[in-house]
This record gives sequence, structure tokens and C-alpha cells, in this order.
Amino acid sequence: MKILKGNLVSAPALGKLEIVEHGCLVLHDDGSIQSVEKAVPQSADAEVIDYGDSLIMPSFVDMHLHAPQYPMLGMGMDLPLIDWLNTYTFKTEARFEDSDYARRIYKKLASDLITSGTTRVCMFSSLHTDATLILMEELEKAGVTGYVGKVNMDRNGSPELQETTEQSKRETLRWLDACGRFQTVKPILTPRFTPSCTDELMSWLGKLAAEHGLYVQSHLSENKGEIAWVKELCPDCAQYWESYDRAGLWKDHTVMAHCVHSDEREREAMREHGVVTAHCAGSNINICSGVAPVRTLLREGNLVTLGSDIAGGALLAMNKVITMSIRASKFRHMQSDGKDEFLTVEEGYYLGSSAGHEYFGGHGGFVPGDKLHAIVVDDSDFTEAAHPLSVRERFERAIYMMHRHNIVSVWSEGKNVVCCLFGIVASVLSSRNIWRHSSAG
Repeated sequence: MKILKGNLVSAPALGKLEIVEHGCLVLHDDGSIQSVEKAVPQSADAEVIDYGDSLIMPSFVDMHLHAPQYPMLGMGMDLPLIDWLNTYTFKTEARFEDSDYARRIYKKLASDLITSGTTRVCMFSSLHTDATLILMEELEKAGVTGYVGKVNMDRNGSPELQETTEQSKRETLRWLDACGRFQTVKPILTPRFTPSCTDELMSWLGKLAAEHGLYVQSHLSENKGEIAWVKELCPDCAQYWESYDRAGLWKDHTVMAHCVHSDEREREAMREHGVVTAHCAGSNINICSGVAPVRTLLREGNLVTLGSDIAGGALLAMNKVITMSIRASKFRHMQSDGKDEFLTVEEGYYLGSSAGHEYFGGHGGFVPGDKLHAIVVDDSDFTEAAHPLSVRERFERAIYMMHRHNIVSVWSEGKNVVCCLFGIVASVLSSRNIWRHSSAG
């Protein structure tokens, strides 16, 4: 048994913040939460990890990012979507045919994710099977959990980045056969988007999803030019989403990135089928796609999460993705003359943390029975405030101001996978091991 002490801050529901000042998380030996307490239970015979005045918060979840685009972060930001893909993206992703290069990049990406407090992901790889397996290995070694997909694309790619239909099928099966060795990183079927996949391949993926109970991720209504292109390619589909639906890919737990231009009918189809939106504000603004109707999606009962969308988005740290999402919602608020309410900090944090954990079968907040996914934030080096701050105020500052060094500990799937040893002192008190985290220095 372990007990974590600190200021507990969580978002159990949209717009709700739950705070237990100087509280405790009691963990079972397997890392699942036993209880939330206001003080250390006197009868407990446990290792106590005392984080002092730091904030203990549920970790972040990135529901949409492209791993092989990490090397091109911050490039091509002046280009529209299709030009950006052809000029930078496809050429960069083609490099991942080289397994040694893939290993170097993915090891760094996995480290950067976990040390930034992201413990769960829904991630695109490239079309390369071996590189995708390397990605899954590096994520699992680092403590990042979730879903990774080998990309399928048998049309409209580039000479260096495109499969034949048969190659795509064969490599997908080879990839799935090799995924059994992973414990916390699982496969998700990933047709890049409708323009990249023939009808034959899409239908085959739909049957594969049904036969093996696999989830699906792709893109939807990101850009007006993309929507028009889908209409040309699929003239029998009245709307973009129908190109996935007819193939059997439009179903519960399907993750669709963007949904910037999803109209009422498309949003209704998402809600009825349990399709999840991965809102990627930074990418949508960088590539001038627009601002997604997040408040409308939420009001109508749709499931909304957040994604960094590396490398269309230029921010990997999810607290920065959250604040970007808040800013984008304020822009839409101004555009609508106040009709669309902007996201509050509590709501933004819920979407960037709790909503993602719920997708993976967890809950918002610290709930008994869930494996612990949490970060510990030491805000002691923030600029001194003019007055004593409440924990609520410190939480807001942390969301806007924290950097990687402020995240001094990360817990993923009940395991302490990142621990800043600087300033930690070990001592023994009674029959319990007490670890005190000092913010000194």
C-alpha cells in the first residue's frame, strides 16, 4: 500500500473542480486507488510519499497526434492543409522506413510526452509496420499508455509514401499479429482519412474492426477544401461522415479529429453512434481550418476530448493545448456575439484530462478502483503573487504557466514512472516509509 500526500485537484465532471487541501490518495499494491482521504489514516501501514504543498492532479490525455511528424514540429505553418501534407508531411513520414531513425525519434517523443504529464494517447504512426512496433515499444517503456495505429493509405499519397491495397492489408495483419506482446499500448485501426483510402480498403478495415473488436481513428471535416475533395471522391455520400459509415468504421469509440465544419446532421450522427471528437485548436488555427464548435458539441451531448495534433499543432505539452483550446473558444465567443460561451479553465482541464481518461474506461477525478494516472506539480518557482493564493488560483496558474520541470512526478497505470529526485529526502517514521518532497532549491 502507498499513500500520496498533497493538494488534490481534479475535474470529475465538465465545469466542476474538486479540491482536497493537504489530502491523501491511498493506493492498493497494484496502483489502483483505494480511497481519497483528508489526512493519512492512522491505522495505515504504508509507504507515504509526501509531496508537501504541491498539486496532485489527474494526468493529461492526448487524443490525437501524429508521431512521425514530431521531427517537423514548427514547420510549414503558413501552408493550407493539403499543401502542408505534400510539402512537408509525406516526405517526413517517409523517413520512418528507416528503423534506426524511427527508434531515435520515438524514444525522444515518448520521453517528452511522459515528462510533460501525458500518460494516455490516441496516436497515429506512419504506414511502416516496423516503425509502428518500435513506437509502441518506446511508449510502453516510457510509461505512456493508450492506442497506436499503423496508418493505412493506398491512394493520393506521394511516390515515397503510399501502399498498394494488398500491401496495406498484408502489413496491417502483420502489425496486428505482432501487437500481442504489448501490455498497455494497444492497436487501433487508422485509415488516414477518406481521400487516402480506396473504398475497397475502407470496407476491408471495417470488416476487420468488426471481426476483432478494434477501435478506429481518423479525421473528419477539418478543412473546407478537404470536404469538397471527399465529395468528389465519394459522390454517393451526402456528407463526409457517410464515407466512414458505409465502410463500418463509424461506431462507438471511433475517434474523429477536428470536426471543425461538422454541421447539425453530422454532429447528430456522431452523438447517435458514440463517435468521439478530438478537438485540436492549435492545429486548426495554424493551418487556418477554422475553430470547431466545441460549445455546440458539448451542449448537444457529444463526446469531446483534446489533441495536440502534432505537427499541425506546434504544442506537445497538454496544458498548453488546454489553454490554446480556451483561447480558441474565446475567439468563437467573440465571433458569435457571446452566443457561444467560451471554455473555462475547469472545462478546458476536464477535456484535456478527465474526458480522455473516460474514453479509456477510467473516470473523471480520483475514483476508487481506477489505476492512478496523475502528475505532481511543484509551482514554487512561479513569480510571487501579490496575495496568498487559494489552491484554485494555483491550479489555474499551473495550467497556464507550468513547464516540464514543474512536473516533479508522474504516475501512469498505478506506477511512478517519473520521479524528480532533486530535493527528495527519505526517512523512516514508525513502521512506515515516509518520502518528503521538498520544494527547496
